[in-house]
Amino acid sequence: MDVLHHDQTPGTTRSRRGRWTRRARRLTTVVAALFTVIGIGATWTFFFGAPGVGHFRSADGRNAYMDAYAEAMEALPAPTTVHDIQTDYGSIRVYEWSTAETRDRAPALLVPGRASGVPMWAENLPALVAERRVLAFDALGDSGMSEQSVPFATFADQAHPIEEVVTALAPGGVHVVGHSFGGAIAASYARQFPERTLTLSLLEPVFTLARPPAGLFFWAMVSSLPLLPDGIRETALEKIGGVEEEAAELGDDPMARMIAAATEHYQAALPQPTPLTDEELSQLTMPVYVAIASDDSLAGGASAARRAEQLPAATVQTWPDTTHSLPMQAAGVVEPVLLDFFAENEPS
Repeated sequence: MDVLHHDQTPGTTRSRRGRWTRRARRLTTVVAALFTVIGIGATWTFFFGAPGVGHFRSADGRNAYMDAYAEAMEALPAPTTVHDIQTDYGSIRVYEWSTAETRDRAPALLVPGRASGVPMWAENLPALVAERRVLAFDALGDSGMSEQSVPFATFADQAHPIEEVVTALAPGGVHVVGHSFGGAIAASYARQFPERTLTLSLLEPVFTLARPPAGLFFWAMVSSLPLLPDGIRETALEKIGGVEEEAAELGDDPMARMIAAATEHYQAALPQPTPLTDEELSQLTMPVYVAIASDDSLAGGASAARRAEQLPAATVQTWPDTTHSLPMQAAGVVEPVLLDFFAENEPS
């Protein structure tokens, strides 16, 4: 087992940490606050049965989200091609970036976190698409341009439409990258379709290696309570995201506005994952890279890192001075790590 032990990060990482953008710090709070919404939805599902089909609650809400999504997409490089792949569970919107130099290389397949969609990769895409064909999609059953038509009976079902996308666009296999809940989906896909998964990269994957700390659920619930005094709410948001900015400032960022519109107007329909068992971990035999945040990790922190070392071919890295929004906070330094990982494990 090849393991890069914790806190061994590239030499430029710490200097990069000192230049985090305000955007990334705000997104940390937004992503963490989503756990309140998701937790309530999971409780409803537990007591009242499997979720149905994801949908917007109203036409006006859909329009508000579409406007926010379009604005957030403006921060991304212009895609080479836009695909709408018809699958057994609905239509999946896939954006492709490729050039004459990269189109013949095995692509990276980016799996987003909840309510984040393809726009979450805005800060990572420029470096990735410069060296690699990239496919990124909006998850079925979640907000975005994909349209679900058939419910997922189990969490594992989410891997099947992804396989239909891979079959259509990259039958030779992909380097799968997932963040947050997307990490859980990516791991499920890799376990069920190992022949298509050249490598698996899990960036702060929630409900995959461990459960999130109970304290963060508590503060997320506090932050969502109505009629809460501003001082208490701000304290709760600081505990969740490690930021000291007022919640109102989140509205300044297009990505934050998109996520806010998603949580307000879209009824997601995604079964909740559970951490992989030891047997399931042993089935992930492809090279796996795991990135864990050092501060307030929602992936499980040190316990998740220790479990990741059980993987047959693991590279486990704890990134100092990062939180759950690790891909955004480490933009500029995480991409070379991923690209090197892909290159070292190219098909012969």
